[in-house]
Amino acid sequence: MVPTLSGRIQTRIFLLIVVGVPWTALVSLVLPRKPGGTLSGMYEATFFVLGTVIVVGSVFWEPLYHALMQFRWEKDWPILFLLLEGIPEAIIAYVILKNLGPMPKHPAAGWPAFVIDFASLWILVWLCAVGPMRVPFHRWRFRGGQLI
Repeated sequence: MVPTLSGRIQTRIFLLIVVGVPWTALVSLVLPRKPGGTLSGMYEATFFVLGTVIVVGSVFWEPLYHALMQFRWEKDWPILFLLLEGIPEAIIAYVILKNLGPMPKHPAAGWPAFVIDFASLWILVWLCAVGPMRVPFHRWRFRGGQLI
């Protein structure tokens, strides 16, 4: 399958909502909090990260990655590169969270909580995209990753 840009965006949004929301709700319960940090502050921080990944990734990263793929012969990344895409996204998401997000208001989430949240979410979504996603959506990969 050579993913189309709309297919990549649709798959990203779908997986981050279907897999990411329940995972974020669960992992927020056990993430390390700073002293004085509340569970509600942690939920606000982790769901802000999830929203940032959905919006910034769909608007900025996916078009950039898609444009870079056009220089490759196969017009697709090796599967490991898809996993490594999370590194620059994590950096941008952390900068946004630190400067615009709830971290200045609620000191619940520090960088260890962010790293655990983001890395576990990214790996889980990646695993679902390369594995179980192909079972209920067996035509998904033949339509360039488009769900709609």
